[in-house]
Amino acid sequence: MHGTVTVVDKGAVRVHSYMSPADSLNVTTQLIETPARVIAVDAQYALAYADEVVSYAKGLGKPLDRLIVTHAHPDHFHGAGRFGVPVHALAAVREQIAAQGDAQDPTGVVIPVADVTPTVEIVPGAEVIDGVPFVFEAVSGGEAADELVIKLPEQGVLVAQDLVYHAVHLFLGNNDLAGWQRAVEQLAADSSYDTILAGHGLPAGPEVYGELRRYLADARELLGDDGEAYKKAILERHPSYGAPFLIDIGNQYLFGTQNA
Repeated sequence: MHGTVTVVDKGAVRVHSYMSPADSLNVTTQLIETPARVIAVDAQYALAYADEVVSYAKGLGKPLDRLIVTHAHPDHFHGAGRFGVPVHALAAVREQIAAQGDAQDPTGVVIPVADVTPTVEIVPGAEVIDGVPFVFEAVSGGEAADELVIKLPEQGVLVAQDLVYHAVHLFLGNNDLAGWQRAVEQLAADSSYDTILAGHGLPAGPEVYGELRRYLADARELLGDDGEAYKKAILERHPSYGAPFLIDIGNQYLFGTQNA
């Protein structure tokens, strides 16, 4: 296996957190194993790593029930067609994915938009799945225009995905640092969750919020009108963080390719 799997045992629920290698931005897929099924959250960018996730999930010996896509960034939905199950998402996220059209895997394989567009709408609120309460919350602004947060209150598990990065450089292409800071404060205000699942990086505890606060504050200080200068400065502030290519991708959105 090229990716890394971290297992978080919460009794009736076990979370298998798959993190892709650095060449795919350390993006995560969460496999939430309940007593009788497996629920996948986010689908990877590279099809090869989506296939690794699906193979691992099948090895758990329980049916893969659904795939939930939290937001409309390609690194979280390009592999959706490999899962072979209904794809669930917020209505806004579904519309944003559909608007992107066909895409391409790093190997050159075409990814038809029809294969990855969610077909089941998630309405924010509570749902009991296999005896386990899930809470679905919609967040607007921050790392993406619209994101889904999933809470498992009985297990103290918060599936934050791309509202939280753990020891990985942040993608700032949505150009909403203030919105991201507000979202982090809202998440951090609820102390009942001791396991925080990140969209990039390994599972963390509540200490990850302090790390995010520092990085976001640094980004607000350092981000000007020169993408290369920002990259140099943020790398000096956070030299141990992974996936620096995320800075380049963000700079392409913020400044255009000539300053990425």
